[in-house]
Amino acid sequence: MKSYIRIVAVVALIYVIGVILLIIFTGNLTSGNNSTKGEVSALNDIARTAESNRTDLSILDKYSFDFDYIIVDMTQNILYTSSSRDLSQEKITVETAIQNHYPYIYLKSGDKIWGCLIELDDGLSSVRRIRNRFIIGISLAGLMIIIAMAGFGLYINQNVIAPFRNMKDFAGKVAQGNLDEPLAMDRGNMFGAFSESFDIMREELAQSRKRELELQKKERELVASLSHDLKTPVTGIKLTAELMQMRLSVKKEQDAKALISLEEIDVLSADAEGIRQKAEQIDALVSDLFTTTLDDLGEFKVTLNDEDSSVITSLVESYDNRKLVTTEEIPKVVLSIDKNRMGQVIGNVISNSYKYADTRIDISYRLSEGYLEMEIKDYGPGVPSEELDLITNKFYRGKDWQETDKEGNGLGLYIAKTLMQKMNGDLVAESDGDGLSITLIIPLS
Repeated sequence: MKSYIRIVAVVALIYVIGVILLIIFTGNLTSGNNSTKGEVSALNDIARTAESNRTDLSILDKYSFDFDYIIVDMTQNILYTSSSRDLSQEKITVETAIQNHYPYIYLKSGDKIWGCLIELDDGLSSVRRIRNRFIIGISLAGLMIIIAMAGFGLYINQNVIAPFRNMKDFAGKVAQGNLDEPLAMDRGNMFGAFSESFDIMREELAQSRKRELELQKKERELVASLSHDLKTPVTGIKLTAELMQMRLSVKKEQDAKALISLEEIDVLSADAEGIRQKAEQIDALVSDLFTTTLDDLGEFKVTLNDEDSSVITSLVESYDNRKLVTTEEIPKVVLSIDKNRMGQVIGNVISNSYKYADTRIDISYRLSEGYLEMEIKDYGPGVPSEELDLITNKFYRGKDWQETDKEGNGLGLYIAKTLMQKMNGDLVAESDGDGLSITLIIPLS
């Protein structure tokens, strides 16, 4: 904006200079009338002198005037001339003077006219000079204004049109997906800030595309990882089932009526438990893959219903397979939750504690402004403070666990937090160096 003001000031200065020049070159416009009056007065003086010195007109040589003149008698003979040019070939008479608009004065002696004083000019020379000066002044002023306009046009082209053209070309490149070429910026033009904003937008789009590609890569890796993880329990199930089938076949061949011993029952029970555990692993892996896929599709649906708080106790018991949970009595309130989704949240939190802490788990409750806060605390190694805000991100696993043999894909707490938020609650993670505390903020009805 400052440069624009400077340009306007320069244009105004040039315009003022042009006006001043016009005034200077046309300054004699009013003095031209005085000049014309002076010539008329001089002609009268010449006429009086000639009339007084009819017999000796050479006395006029003593006088000098800014114009040429002649004196002719009534027979058109030249009696006197102040002009240095040869007038012998020119027939200057009163008639020609009238035709050429030459000023003239009849010379008298008494009442008798004996000659005529003729100015060899039409008396408009000063007017012509003024006219010429006026034309020159107008031309110079116009030329300066044109130069100023041309300079202003160059300024507009450089600081307005060219930046717009660059931004148009830049927008076309962005639309084509070219996000690597930066937008040339010039802070000197009035659109410098816009140019910088456009380039920041390009950088953000480039980063967004990079993040999207990384996310797609992680999702492909997740699918590959889950596919690989699914093979292990499936293989175990097949082997256990084949072993059970083989044992039953051998027993049948030995004695169809023989009873199964307690030892054999224990073996078959262990095999069945192995199958059940493998099936649970498959179910957990498929559930994680299915829920994260639904979330990406925007179909992570939650149906809220009023539930008695005792349902939380039942859900905890159902997911506490290893009997590591100690829970205090829950307040008797009515909750607004999706029971199935709430079970999924509690199951993911307890499963994470089993996997990474492998300690006892304490659950406590407290009421706070329309919410029931459920704290699930273990006593494992905990989580570094700089990672607390990250452990609920999709596919994030703590740095201490990435290179270990602990299985995981970074979805458990992400799914739990997402579901809590969809139920109008939240999930908050805290770690004080003595384990990890997950607080579920559950809305009351």
